[in-house]
Amino acid sequence: MKGSIRQRTKGSWEICIDIGKNPATGKRLRHFESIKGRKADAQKRLAELLVSVEQGAYVKPTRFTVAQFLEEWLQSHVALNCSPRTRVSYEMIIRRHIVPELGNIPLNQLEPRHLQTFYSRKKADARVNGKGPLSARTVRYCHSLLREALGHAVKMGSLGRNVAQAIEAPRLDHKVMSTLAAEDVPVFLGVAKGTPYYVLFYTLLYTGMRRGEALALKWRNVDLDLAQIYIVETAYKLRGAYIVKEPKTQQSRRLIDIPPSLALALRQHRIEQEKQQVLLGRILTGDDFVFARPDGTPLDPATVSHAFRKIICKAGLPHVRLHDLRHTFATIMLQSGVHPRVVQGMLGHSSIRVTLDTYSHVVPGLQKAAAQNFDDFISARGSRGSDKANADGMSAKCRQEDSEQISGWPDLNRRPPEPHSGALPGCATPRGFALGNMLS
Repeated sequence: MKGSIRQRTKGSWEICIDIGKNPATGKRLRHFESIKGRKADAQKRLAELLVSVEQGAYVKPTRFTVAQFLEEWLQSHVALNCSPRTRVSYEMIIRRHIVPELGNIPLNQLEPRHLQTFYSRKKADARVNGKGPLSARTVRYCHSLLREALGHAVKMGSLGRNVAQAIEAPRLDHKVMSTLAAEDVPVFLGVAKGTPYYVLFYTLLYTGMRRGEALALKWRNVDLDLAQIYIVETAYKLRGAYIVKEPKTQQSRRLIDIPPSLALALRQHRIEQEKQQVLLGRILTGDDFVFARPDGTPLDPATVSHAFRKIICKAGLPHVRLHDLRHTFATIMLQSGVHPRVVQGMLGHSSIRVTLDTYSHVVPGLQKAAAQNFDDFISARGSRGSDKANADGMSAKCRQEDSEQISGWPDLNRRPPEPHSGALPGCATPRGFALGNMLS
């Protein structure tokens, strides 16, 4: 592998390396690069280029900026491999946050320090709307997006390495999860009962379903006889269009057993819907949404969330989001002693680690209850063992006393001793010796 350095002007050096031959023409291919500074800087850069060529990591420099690359990535990769909702989210993050900070940097000159500075500035500076710095979750989302995009550039041969992998992802701020207390649930449902969304909120509270899963639920996926709900779709609204699609993960497709009270509420809800459809000249079918407007059209997610906030305020309960009903369900389930693996399946989490990490605030209470159960179990067994030992001791003592008493009795099977052949001095052998004399 050949390479050379020549000085162009004072403080400016030109590097030239061979990068092989053109497979079509057979002509020699060379790479030229200008370095400003000392000759040692040029020698260092030459060594880096030669090593990258030798290891097959050399990438021909392009004039693409970060902004141009990300725009192309959105059009070519994201549009084909991601959902419309994800694409809109990526576009918002790129155009609001990433491009204004990193867009003008040439793609092949992007370094880890650029990303580190970008994250630090975003966590400290104000948002676009001037309402304070970005949350740690949004900054971490920027990092995840850049790592995915730059990883795609490496696969396509536009970059030699993914600089986003050289730095740690920004840490998330620990926030205390907001949930309704168990005693607040009847209060909330009591106020919600006077609204058209009562059965919807009842379902969210008693199943832990996501808002989109509940709004996409159809009657064909509800078995009221077996008291079961099948989650196979989710719904959301994007740029005015109502979209119903399959859940993102396989674990989100799940079967949920519902309590009898919810099955009864859903049965009554179905009867009311059937009456409404008769008035409209229609028949309720399995393809109709469980939670819908009177004419059968799906509910707007934003309208549902707004109605929930009004109910919370009217009930005088602490501020919680609609999604916090899902957290309330999981928290109460764990506090009541349900195994985390069961809660994981009902929530549709991809792994039990997600469940335990999300509801770590409940774990200390579970550990305390488990420790108490262990103590009670050992105490009960110990008490039982002590009683048994005492009983065994008393039995042994009784047997010993009985044995001692019986040992003093004569053996009834033994023949009486024969009279002594010779009478002792001063004694005479009694006549008429019999067994009755011994027992008298």
